[in-house]
Amino acid sequence: MTVPFEQWMKSVQATVEEALGGYLPAANAVPLKLHDAMRYTALGGGKRVRPLLLYAAGDLFGADAGTLARAACALEMIHVYSLVHDDMPCMDDDALRRGKPTVHVAYDEATALLVGDALQAQAFMVLAEADAVAPARLVGMLRLLAHAAGSGGMCGGQAIDLDSVGLMLTLEQLEQMHQLKTGALLRAAVVLGALAGADLSAEQIKALDTYSKAVGLAFQVVDDVLDATADSATLGKTAGKDAAANKPTYVSILGLEQSRALAEKLRCDAHEALAPFGDKACRLRQLADLIVQRKA
Repeated sequence: MTVPFEQWMKSVQATVEEALGGYLPAANAVPLKLHDAMRYTALGGGKRVRPLLLYAAGDLFGADAGTLARAACALEMIHVYSLVHDDMPCMDDDALRRGKPTVHVAYDEATALLVGDALQAQAFMVLAEADAVAPARLVGMLRLLAHAAGSGGMCGGQAIDLDSVGLMLTLEQLEQMHQLKTGALLRAAVVLGALAGADLSAEQIKALDTYSKAVGLAFQVVDDVLDATADSATLGKTAGKDAAANKPTYVSILGLEQSRALAEKLRCDAHEALAPFGDKACRLRQLADLIVQRKA
């Protein structure tokens, strides 16, 4: 009997939370402040969307549970490091993340900088020790994560985002920015999960890429809608930041209703991309629905 989606999702989130606690340095290990801050920001918060996508893809390809936990924690560490740095005064300058003060507010700016650096290094150490994966495939997974996190992925998208404040971007330029800033790690989640279980054919990679692209853009479109319509308590971060900072968003370019319609189209595109996998891809379909229909 198939486990209900909500139950499956809570199980994955709990598994990742427990594994993260084990893969992060202990709070009582020297340097105490740095390790305490790493655990403060990585544990006890967030929707864990990327680990959920990773587990769903891993289940599709029969991945080992231990390997999935390692890969999910590595990916989440990269994501959390990006949030810590993104919230700093030199970037987006935000005081609230996941419903609690950001690291540079709770500790200080230097600690926040080091937390991001340390989480990035810890991520690759954790993934590199996934010895249940064939060495050649593991190298490919490490390469994929590095590319998704670097200037050709998340960091590149953040750089474009910072350079775009106050500018009028075209829809194509906005999409390119978010395919890097948000989409790269979401794609990495799906492909990492699949690679944790098997070598992939060109056709399988293409289908997963198409799904990931649709889900990645949908995630950002919905984020932009929520930033314009929800309050800070609901979001767990400061609402209205993009408009206040004069940043280009899907809402500023398309308006609310067209943005919502685009998110729904992308949800349908994600479902269609999974057709080659049949019913076995039900979790990935359910996550596409969750990403588009979420309220926070």
